[in-house]
Order: sequence, then C-alpha cells, then structure tokens
Amino acid sequence: MNTEKSLFNRMTLLVGEEAMAEIAIRRVIVFGVGGVGSWCAESLVRNGIRHLTIVDSDRVCITNINRQLQATTKTVGKVKVNVLREQLLDINPEAEITAMQEIYSAETAERFHLEEYDYIIDAIDSLEHKARLILHATGCPGKLFSAMGAALKMDPSKVSVTEFWKVQGCPLARALRKRFKRLNEYPRKKFQCVYSPEVLSNKGTATSCGTSNCLCPKAAIAAGNPDLVNHEWCSSKAQINGTTSHVTAIFGFTLAGLVMQDICSRT
Repeated sequence: MNTEKSLFNRMTLLVGEEAMAEIAIRRVIVFGVGGVGSWCAESLVRNGIRHLTIVDSDRVCITNINRQLQATTKTVGKVKVNVLREQLLDINPEAEITAMQEIYSAETAERFHLEEYDYIIDAIDSLEHKARLILHATGCPGKLFSAMGAALKMDPSKVSVTEFWKVQGCPLARALRKRFKRLNEYPRKKFQCVYSPEVLSNKGTATSCGTSNCLCPKAAIAAGNPDLVNHEWCSSKAQINGTTSHVTAIFGFTLAGLVMQDICSRT
C-alpha cells in the first residue's frame, strides 16, 4: 500500500486523500481500446482507478501503431485487451484489470453487467454497436461518457466537450442522431461527449497491410496461422480514414478527465 501511495502522490497532492479514496473504489468499463480508448484506460489507471474492465474484440494490426498505446512492432497480431492489460498492470500491479475480448452488440449486451459500473466509457467505432451501447448505458445507474469521431482531424485545440444533442460538425454524431430517429429509440438521459468539429479529407491512399511479412490478423488468416485467427475490423470497414496520435490521445485523455472531474466533484 505504501508503494501505491507513492504512485499517486502527485494526484493526491492535487485532489486530496478523500477524493483518492473515492477514485480507488469506483468501477469503470471502457468499450473500445483503440486510438481513443487505450489512452483513456492508461490515464484512468495512472490517476488511481483500480477497478477497470477493458473491452475490444480486435488484435493489434501494424496500422494501429501510429495511434494506439499497446500497438508496437512487437505486439502486432496479439489480442489488444490482453496486451493493454499487461501494460496497465505494469503501471499499478495492485489494480484489478479485467480484459474482455468481446464485441458489444444487442446479442452480447447482457454479458457486460453495465449496472455494476459507476462509469461507462464509449470509444466504439461501429455505428450500430455504438448506438446500441448508448441506448443501453443511458438506462443504467452509472454515468456514460462517449467519444465521437476522432479521425480526419489535426488541430488539438478544437477538441471539445458538450452534451450529445449539442454536438455540432461531427458526422458520427449526426449519423447516430439519424439512427436513433429511424429506430424511434432515444438515449434515456443526457450524456457528455468528446468531439471535434474539424473534418479534413484524406490526401493519401490507404494501402493493404496484408504483406508477406505482416503479422496482422488479416495476413495471419491468409497464412493459415491458427494462433492469430480471430476477429479483425480492417476488412469490414466501409472506409478507412487518416488519424493522428495526438488527436486520438487527447480524446482519450479528455474522457478520463471527465471521469476524474466527476468523482472529485462528489467529494
């Protein structure tokens, strides 16, 4: 415990021991640990969150390296949540990190027991699954914080926070609102979003990562390697957009900051 106190000495100086005690008992679940969610998870653990569940179905692809915490040339092909869990435990070995290699969907929703969490973080890319999570999470006691689209952006000063229905200039938020109206289902309570109104265009051309020396899941499947065959998203995306690590990380850190502010405001 003395070691853990030393780990969070600077945070304790800022917010006080009472707030740190609250942070330590709160339960957080992060859906999607890519360019946004991985940095959010790291910040949460570095700030003193001890009970964290991370959810993602994917494996590390070489194209993840430019923006995802756990993605390196040594982790390509490995399960994202497992790699990230080990990194988070290197930060705080006393933390309880649950890694779930799962897809959130209408069929799997009950597996996650969202009612048990104080904070639910949405960093999902898929429109369908993101919409379903928002509808589910806003019906639970815990507080939801959601990331809107973080691709096609360069200017960190434009990253902002507002209530979902007030988000402007974000194609993903617009698509979510259209989906809710089409389904005639709506979030049951208001929730804060991290977003940026900046929308740039791709200037380059996406290239396939399935080269002969690449260990990403798509290449592994093609090569018949059973150890790496599992879910991968690249081949199912309608469009792949450019991203920068500084913007996606700011999105993730901002989500973590919203959790910290909310906990500290309650003490």
